[in-house]
Amino acid sequence: MIGSSPEAGPGALVARWGLRLRTLAGRHPAAVDSAFALVVLLFGAPHLFREPPKQPLLGWALQIALLVPLIWRRRTPFTAFSVVAALAFAQWLGGVLLSTGDVAVLIALYSVAAHSTLRRLLVAAGIVELGVALATVQWAPPGHLQKVFVLLSGMTTAAAVIGLNMRTRRAYLASVEDRAARLEKERDQQAQIVAAEERARIARDVHDIVTHSLSVMVALTDGAAYALPVAPERAAEAVSKSSEIGRQAIAEMQRVLDVLRQDAPPAAGLRRPQPGLGQLDALLTEVRAAGLPVEFVVTGQPPAMASGAELTIYRLVQEALTNVRKHTPPGTGARVRLEYTAAHVEVEITDDGRPAAGVPAGRRTGHGIAGMRERVAVYGGRLRAGPLPDGGWRVHARFEPSQLRSTR
Repeated sequence: MIGSSPEAGPGALVARWGLRLRTLAGRHPAAVDSAFALVVLLFGAPHLFREPPKQPLLGWALQIALLVPLIWRRRTPFTAFSVVAALAFAQWLGGVLLSTGDVAVLIALYSVAAHSTLRRLLVAAGIVELGVALATVQWAPPGHLQKVFVLLSGMTTAAAVIGLNMRTRRAYLASVEDRAARLEKERDQQAQIVAAEERARIARDVHDIVTHSLSVMVALTDGAAYALPVAPERAAEAVSKSSEIGRQAIAEMQRVLDVLRQDAPPAAGLRRPQPGLGQLDALLTEVRAAGLPVEFVVTGQPPAMASGAELTIYRLVQEALTNVRKHTPPGTGARVRLEYTAAHVEVEITDDGRPAAGVPAGRRTGHGIAGMRERVAVYGGRLRAGPLPDGGWRVHARFEPSQLRSTR
C-alpha cells in the first residue's frame, strides 16, 4: 500500500503504547496502580450482580478492600501481599466467593516476586498455596477437587514465575544501563587523558622552540653588539642569522598553533615538516654560530624510525645544547654522540663547562630535563642527566630500536 511503512503496523503501535505505559508507570507508580485496581474492580463487579453473595454489603466491602492494597504493591510489596492475604482469609471464613479476590491474591504474589526478595517470595507462595488448598476444599465442585487444585496451583506458579522474569529483566536492563554509563565515563576519562597528553606534548614543543630559538638569538645579538665596532660585516651576518632563526621559530610556533586551531586551515607557507635526524647538522650549525663549539660523532647506521622518534632525538639534542648555553660560562665546549647498534640507540650530549654564576653546582634548573624525560619515556627509553666527575654535564638517553619504529 502506498505510504505504508513498518512503523505504522499494529505491532509497532502496540510496542509504542507499551513503552508509553512503562514510562508512565515509572514516573507515577501510585496513579497507575490505582487505575489498575479500579479496572480489576470493574472487572469483578458484574459477578457480584449476577451472583450476589448472601451478604451483599460484605461482598462489596471485601471486593474493594482486596484491591486497595494493590495501590502500594510496588513500594511495599510484601506488606500489600500480607493485607490481601488476610482479607482473602476473611473472605474464606465468611464464605464469600469473589473472583476478584483470586485476582488480587495473584497480583500481590506477582508483585512480591517482581519487587521483593526471594525469601519473601517463598513465604508468600507458601501462603498462597495454603489458600489454594482451603479454597479448593470449600468451593470446588464434588469430584473436581484435583482439577481445581491443579488449576489454582498452576495460576499461582505462573504469577510467581512471571514476577521473577520481570525482576530478572529489570535487573538486566539496569546492568546494561550501568555498563553504558560506565563505558561513557571511561570514554570521557580517556578523552581527558588524551587531551592532557596532547597539551603536555604541545607545551614541550613550545618550550623547546622558544627556549632554543631565543637563546640562540640572544647569543647572536650579543655577538653582533660586540663585533659591530671592529667587524661590522660579522655583526651584520650575526643579525641576519638571528633574524632567520626568529622566522624559523615563528614558523614552528605557527605549526604548533595550527594543532590547537583544529577548525582553522594552516597558514600557507608556514607549515613545515617536523625536524628529525636530517636536520641535526643545521641545528649544530646554528649552535656553533651562536658561539658554542660542538663536536658531532655518529657511530653506525640509524635504523628505521617513526617521525615522532626522530623528533624526540632532535629535541633532546636541542634542549641539551640550549641548557649548555644557558648554564655554563663562555668558552665551554660540547659534544654530541649518536650510537646506532642492533641492540640499542644511544644519544649522549656532554659539555666541559662549569656552572655559570648563580647556578648551583650539580644542578640545572627549569622544565627542560623533565620534558626530555617525558619525550624519551614515550618511546620506551631511559634518560639520565647529571654532573660529570671532572666537571661538566652529561645527558644520556638509551632506546631499543624496535620501540623507535612504532608510531606513538
